[in-house]
Amino acid sequence: MGELELAQQTLSSEKVGMFMCFITMLNKIHAKVTGMFSKLKKIAEDDPRRVSHSLKVGLALTLVSLVYYVTPLFNGFGSSSAMWAVLTVVVVMEYTVGGTLGKGINRTLATVLAGSLALGAHHLADLCGDKVEPVLLGVLVFILKRYDYGVTIFILTFSLVAVSSYRVDEIIPMAQQRASTIALGVATCLCLTIFVFPVWAGEDLHNMAATNLEKLASFLEGLGDDYFQEKEKARENKEEKRNKSTYLQSYKSVLNSRASEESLVNFAKWEPGHGGFGFRHPWDQYLKIGASTRQCAYSMEALTALLKASDPKPKPDPNDVRNKIRSACAEMSSESAKGLSDLAASIRTMSVATAARQHMAAASAAADKLKALLSDGGEVAEIVHVATIGAILVEIVKCGEEIAGTVEELARLAGFKLAEAVNGAPVKPGSDDGQCPHVVITVRGD
Repeated sequence: MGELELAQQTLSSEKVGMFMCFITMLNKIHAKVTGMFSKLKKIAEDDPRRVSHSLKVGLALTLVSLVYYVTPLFNGFGSSSAMWAVLTVVVVMEYTVGGTLGKGINRTLATVLAGSLALGAHHLADLCGDKVEPVLLGVLVFILKRYDYGVTIFILTFSLVAVSSYRVDEIIPMAQQRASTIALGVATCLCLTIFVFPVWAGEDLHNMAATNLEKLASFLEGLGDDYFQEKEKARENKEEKRNKSTYLQSYKSVLNSRASEESLVNFAKWEPGHGGFGFRHPWDQYLKIGASTRQCAYSMEALTALLKASDPKPKPDPNDVRNKIRSACAEMSSESAKGLSDLAASIRTMSVATAARQHMAAASAAADKLKALLSDGGEVAEIVHVATIGAILVEIVKCGEEIAGTVEELARLAGFKLAEAVNGAPVKPGSDDGQCPHVVITVRGD
């Protein structure tokens, strides 16, 4: 009797254990599914264009799959070539219009050129006789080198057509079928990419340039408010203190922007005119803007490391040379931030920057003032830290002037419009006697 009860208890424990394992497994599956949907939701919130891109890829694959499912199309393209339409969509479809155009044109031209040369190679090998033909075809396949996507497709098509010609008698119809299916796949990708919620690489590049300048301006603005202004004044100007960790990290994404910029420039060159971007828009100028922006970000990185080492704020002594240096640094930070913000707005609105040069000139004047203070000296040990910070800020001011030059060159090449009116009121320049360096703006209410 005791053994029977023990067996029943053991069986019951096993059932409970199995049930608990089943519940645990369901909880894990639920957690994974919930996590997956959370990630999808975050992606959709961060960039809804990626959702539309995934739908376009699915639609393109569905359309080209009709080559298999519709009997007349399947018979027309051939069983061995129908899959090429699907493969073309998989390898050609890109996120941006320029990327799809670049790959599509490369694939089409490479297919036509490689197919033609492969037919010529087949004819040449056929003239050499049965013994020499396989050797010659093998040599022709291995003399090509990989360079980029177009050359890769060239090698693939050339190899397939040339090698297939050794066993297939009707080589020309086979080449025609493969070329037609590839053209079908490319055309499907291009139509969906261009006409259904297009994502323009040129527009992304343009916005990236403006965003990077705004990040640099945010760093300098936060630096001036937090490190170089008196606490009472900063609190009077702002209700809440700026989050130090936010602006000290704002420039970091600019440091790694080179690869993205070069990729977007390459894609943008393939795109047709759209929006405010003409067919011959100076895309290469964005690389110069990006290079100057990154150089400025590198100086900011060095400045951040120095700021984290110790606090540069001096004791409140109005006669202390460190306070004078701090005042010059505050002016450099403030004016440079305003200038970079104006340049960013100039890029976003595609209009000529009206006040950027004035802000940069004011920052440069503050830099000259700082140099004079440093040359006057004082106790070197007392000012060495804040003087080092000031020297780095001087380099940032120089970088800001270079950025202003590259943006002005972009405005000239791209034909940015003049900001002739603000809220319907004309912008009136100051007096010509050189006494007023500012611009007087008259704003009339509605």
